[in-house]
Amino acid sequence: MPPGLTVEDSPLDMLLREQSTLQTPVGLFSARHESPAAEPEQARFYKDLIPLSRPAEGEQYAFEVELDRCTGCKACVSACHSLNGLDEEETWRDIGSIHGVDPAGQAYSQTVTTACHHCIDPGCLNGCPVLAYEKDPETGIVHHLDDQCIGCQYCVLKCPYDVPKYSEDLGIVRKCDLCQSRLADGEAPACVQACPTEAIRVTIINTEAHAETARTGAGFLPGAPEPSYTLPTTRYESRKPLPEAVLPGDHYALKPQHAHFPLVFMLVLMQLSAGLYAATLLAPAAEGRPVLRWLAFAALLFGMASATAHLGRPLGAWRAFLGLRRSWLSREILAFGCFAACGAAYSFGDLFPWFSAPLLQGAGWATLLAGLVGNFCSVMIYADTRRPFWDFPGVLARFAGSLLGLGLAGLIAFSAIPSTGLVVSALTVFSLKLSYDANLLRSASSGKSSALMLGPLQRITLARFVLGLAGMACLVCLLSGKVPPVTGLIGFVCLLAGEFLERTLFFKAVVPLKMPGPVTS
Repeated sequence: MPPGLTVEDSPLDMLLREQSTLQTPVGLFSARHESPAAEPEQARFYKDLIPLSRPAEGEQYAFEVELDRCTGCKACVSACHSLNGLDEEETWRDIGSIHGVDPAGQAYSQTVTTACHHCIDPGCLNGCPVLAYEKDPETGIVHHLDDQCIGCQYCVLKCPYDVPKYSEDLGIVRKCDLCQSRLADGEAPACVQACPTEAIRVTIINTEAHAETARTGAGFLPGAPEPSYTLPTTRYESRKPLPEAVLPGDHYALKPQHAHFPLVFMLVLMQLSAGLYAATLLAPAAEGRPVLRWLAFAALLFGMASATAHLGRPLGAWRAFLGLRRSWLSREILAFGCFAACGAAYSFGDLFPWFSAPLLQGAGWATLLAGLVGNFCSVMIYADTRRPFWDFPGVLARFAGSLLGLGLAGLIAFSAIPSTGLVVSALTVFSLKLSYDANLLRSASSGKSSALMLGPLQRITLARFVLGLAGMACLVCLLSGKVPPVTGLIGFVCLLAGEFLERTLFFKAVVPLKMPGPVTS
């Protein structure tokens, strides 16, 4: 019982007298600093929430998180949301957790607050086709320029920390800017100011020294993506040794990703178009057949239209050439633009008397070259995100298989009597492609992607294989010579539908790189 209270006191009297003995936070702070023994421990109790000076040359601002103080209360999330006026489902700061076993063999669990790391070599900035990102040369803050953004969301795929967030209402991506306007006025960012335990602060780092540390893979949060890719600047501190083998709280969560249907249609149709153009040039039976070229051009146009449907601000797509120096998306857009121009000349050139045969043939080879370059850029767009399911050999095999297989299947479908060699070639390509897709389901390297395809996405997976096998069965029937020619067309439609489903799995089954999330069941 607190001193000065008796058993005759009412509960209300007891609470009021006890309250009078409590120190306010300011009082506690003052008492610590007035105590002669407290001075060596001063840094333990109090640090500046923001630097008292601006970064010098070779330095930049960075977040510092003291893990021992983070309780996961989400005050930082709420403050960031309120100050920046974010959408209901939009967050620029998240709370996650890591867990494992510490060096002493004891269970370890820690909540973690994360936001933009304002990387030294930002993936979002390097991937943006319209230069909607810039890194401040004085502060190191990575800004997003909302008025430049076209809503392509490639920065969302490029960032390994799930930082940029797409706003459906605005049609653009937005992200944390370290509350740069508050810092400029000497005020702490919203998340820093709101944290009741002072677990977050802004500090100044030496970029060169920090980059060297990050390139070795050290000095970052265990359980987070590899820091050598973008060189994140956030520092996670703890007085306790952090276990090396920890898992994010959401490690075992199976959550299908966004299907990105406009991109599904764009990728398959552009590969179909390039494959059909290749068939008209390389297969003697297809020489001069305008129907196949018109079908290829129609696929090309629908593919490009699908791509613009994926943009939040499609009218700004003309600026995509701005990022040509470093963005594979800019290169893809430029290559497919050339593909469309050459394809139009090749598909309709013979309708004009002055368009000679050599000129038509030259337009055909230019069309094929532009189509192949564009599709290679598509491969690099996804391989450059460094997601394991989108590794370069795998993406190249899948995209090249679609291009070759659909080109051969289209040629068979529109041939009166397809040759045996042509049918066997198509069967070989699709057999290899289906074998590769089946291997992904049992490959240890596929990890959670395999679990997604066999779990929440099993119906799409099953339909993909059924359609692929049905299309191949139609091609086998053609070898007998006892089925009507329409069988080839039916087979082509089944195979095309199967490729659309395969590309849907390509997006929905990918496991994104991200900071640790909360524990999920």
